Amino acid sequence: MADQYILKMSDITKRFPGVLALDHVSLRVKKGEVHALLGENGAGKSTLMKILSGAYVKDEGEIEVFSQKSELGNPKAAEDLGISIIYQELNLIPTLTVAENIFLGCYKMSNPVKVNWKAVYQEADRLLEDLGVDVKSTDYIRDLGIAKQQMVEVAKALSKDAKIIIMDEPTAPLTERETKNLFRIVKKLKEEQVSIIYISHRLEEVMEICDRATVMRDGCTIKELDIANVTMDEIIRLMVGRELKEKFPRIEKQIGDEVIRVENLCAGSRVQNVSFSVRAGEVLCVGGLVGAGRTETVRAVFGLDARTDGRIYIDGKECNIRNPKDAISAGIGYVTEDRKGEGLILKLGVGENVTLAALDAFKTGIHLNLSKEKNTVKEYVSKLNIKTPSVYQKVENLSGGNQQKVVLAKWLLSKCRVLILDEPTRGIDVGAKIEVYSLINELAKEGKAILVITSEIPELLGICDRVVVMARGKVSGSLSREEADQESVMTLAVGAEERGKQHEA
Repeated sequence: MADQYILKMSDITKRFPGVLALDHVSLRVKKGEVHALLGENGAGKSTLMKILSGAYVKDEGEIEVFSQKSELGNPKAAEDLGISIIYQELNLIPTLTVAENIFLGCYKMSNPVKVNWKAVYQEADRLLEDLGVDVKSTDYIRDLGIAKQQMVEVAKALSKDAKIIIMDEPTAPLTERETKNLFRIVKKLKEEQVSIIYISHRLEEVMEICDRATVMRDGCTIKELDIANVTMDEIIRLMVGRELKEKFPRIEKQIGDEVIRVENLCAGSRVQNVSFSVRAGEVLCVGGLVGAGRTETVRAVFGLDARTDGRIYIDGKECNIRNPKDAISAGIGYVTEDRKGEGLILKLGVGENVTLAALDAFKTGIHLNLSKEKNTVKEYVSKLNIKTPSVYQKVENLSGGNQQKVVLAKWLLSKCRVLILDEPTRGIDVGAKIEVYSLINELAKEGKAILVITSEIPELLGICDRVVVMARGKVSGSLSREEADQESVMTLAVGAEERGKQHEA
C-alpha cells in the first residue's frame, strides 16, 4: 500500500544566533487534505514553512516529499517538487498584468528568445476559469483588491503544478464574503488532491475548513490531531500550554472627563461629518464593514491624511493637527493596522523602534544618552513581555504578536493621552490577543482615552465601554456597552449601508 503521507518532516532543527528556533519538529501531511499548522506567534510555524519552501536550510532532520528524501536547499528545489507558498504579504508586481505575474520567470516561449504571449494569456485565462474567479489575465495587479490578488497567487502556484500549497494567514485581510470564496477554492483544490497547509489564528475557520492539525509551541511539536475529534478549547490549551479562563478580561476603573472630541470631520469622499468623543479611562470601539471609512477617519485625526473640514479638541481646547508631529505633540498615539508597512522600521532593532516617537527624552545636547535609552527599552520589553533575544534584535525577525507589542511600547513611551488602535489583534495568536486586551484595560485604568477599530464583533463587544458604528463614511449610530450586541452592531453597519445604496439608486 502506498504511503498516505505525501510530506514527512521529521526531527527538524533550526538554530539562529542565540536562538533555537525549531527543536526536533515533525509534520506529516496527507494527500488531498487541509492540514492546519497551529501555534502562538513565535511557536516556529513560519520558520518550519520557510524550510519547507526552501527559503531556509534546516540544521538537522529529514524531509520526505512523495516518499523521496530531499534537502529542499532553495526555493527552486521546493517548486520543482510541487511545493508553493502564499505569504501573508503577497509576492506580486503591481505594474505587471495578472498573466505576467502568474508566469513570471517561466514564460512560455515561441523560440529561445521570444515569449509566446498568446499562449501565456490563454493559459492564465484557463487557470483563472478553473478557479472560478472573476479576474482577467489582462488586468493589472495594481487594479485588483487583496482578495483577487490572493486568487492570482493560487493560480500562480497551480501554474507550477503545485501539489502542496502553504497558505499563511490567508483570510487576515479578507471580508466575510471573500473568506467564503477562498474556502470554496480550498475545497476545490482538495477535491483535486492538492494538499493545503493552512496557517491561521482564526480557530473558527480551522474548525470549519481543516481535516487535521499539528500544534506547535516554543519551537516544538506538541500534538498531531484530527479536527473532528477535538474542541476549540482543547486546541487553545495545547497552543498556549495553559487554561485561558477569560478571553476578554475586565478590570475595575473610573471613567473621567472628556479627553478628545472630534466634530464634523471630513476627509476626502470616505469621511463625511464624523463626530465622536472619548473620555479618560474609556475604551470606545468603532465598528462597521470594511470600507466604512473607519481607518480613513483616524488617519485624518492623526494628521496622516488631510482634513477638508471639522475640528479636533483635546481637553476642550481646539488643536490644529496638520501632520503626525502635531498629533504626537497633542498627546495622540496611533497604532496603524499595517504594522509592518507603517508602524515599524523592520530593518532596525527593537530598541530603535520603541524610542522612535520619544527621542527627545534621551537627548543630551546634540547626542543621545544611549545607556538611558537601552535601560528604558529593557523596562518596556519586560513590561509588555516582548519575546526577543536582545533589544538589538531586528524587528523583522520577531513574531507578529511581538512586533505589535513593539508598536504599543513606542506609543506608551511617548506618554500619549489618546491611543488609537486600528485592528490591534489582526494576525496575532490567541494568547497574544489576551495580553493586548489586558494592556488596553491597564492603559484605560491609568486614564488614557482609548479608541479601537476592530472588524471582529466578539472582540468589539468584549473590550468596549461604548460603541460607535460607521457606514459609508458616516456615523450610523452609538451604543452603550449594555445596548451593544452582535445584532445591534450589524443592524447599524449593514442597515445604513443598504439604505445608502437604495438612496443612490
